[in-house]
Amino acid sequence: MDNHSSGPVETGAQMDYAEHEKTYKGFLTLTKWGTMHLVVLMIAMAAGFFGGAGFFGALIIFLVLSAAGIYLLR
Repeated sequence: MDNHSSGPVETGAQMDYAEHEKTYKGFLTLTKWGTMHLVVLMIAMAAGFFGGAGFFGALIIFLVLSAAGIYLLR
């Protein structure tokens, strides 16, 4: 089998592994940060709605936990 790719991409063109790794790293980073922010948002909403903290209490909880999450995930 030849190693050159003169045909369509579907039949064996070379992969750009550097670009693949860069995309995968970006996906993992976005997933990590997005999950952290969603968990912090859910905790703040639970404190605001069910814990009696109110809007400003939930906002403070969100900001404090977001800062802690950013510090820990770096």
